[in-house]
Formats: sequence, C-alpha cells, structure tokens
Amino acid sequence: MSDRIERPWALMRHHAGWADVFHIDSESADSITGFYPDRETVGPPVNYSTRAVLARFTSLEAARDAREGAVSEWRKHDAGVREAETALRAAEKLREDAWLDCLRDASNRS
Repeated sequence: MSDRIERPWALMRHHAGWADVFHIDSESADSITGFYPDRETVGPPVNYSTRAVLARFTSLEAARDAREGAVSEWRKHDAGVREAETALRAAEKLREDAWLDCLRDASNRS
C-alpha cells in the first residue's frame, strides 16, 4: 500500500487516446479517492476502482509529460486508422450491395 501512495499522480482513461491527470488522496485495496487538478471546477472527491488507473507517477509534471507523449504516440497511427476506416466503409458498401442484389434476384425469380 505504501508504494502506491508514494506515487499519488495517476492517469485515468477519459476517452480513446486521452487520459486525465488525477490526484489520489487515499486508497484501499480496491478503490481510490481523489480529484482532477486540471478541471476548472474541482468538486468533491470522486471514487474509482483501482482498475481505472492507467499509470501512476510521483509528480504532476511527470503525469502530464507522460500524457503528452502518449498523445503523440497515438497520433502516429492516425493515418493508418483513417485508411482502415476507408477500407471498412468500402467493404460495408460491397456487403450492402451484395445483400440488395441477392434480394432483387430472389424477387425476379419468383
């Protein structure tokens, strides 16, 4: 437990490709409590499962640096993802066209 609290800054998944910096105030074996320092309105502490933590750091700066590095790494794959999405849309169009052709052919045979 002490090893964990020595690294009170965490990155929490926000959405795909982005993590929010989170300060852990307290923790138990299965949950953490803390706040998001970068949000304009810091409300009451929030609780999460320890599984929500993506990574832990000793300082706010280290957590922010890691987040920015990870965003850069994420962006390196943007072109490949766009190409895959284009190929997926083309495959879905072929599937749709084949389905419609099959239905029309069946209709013409009856």
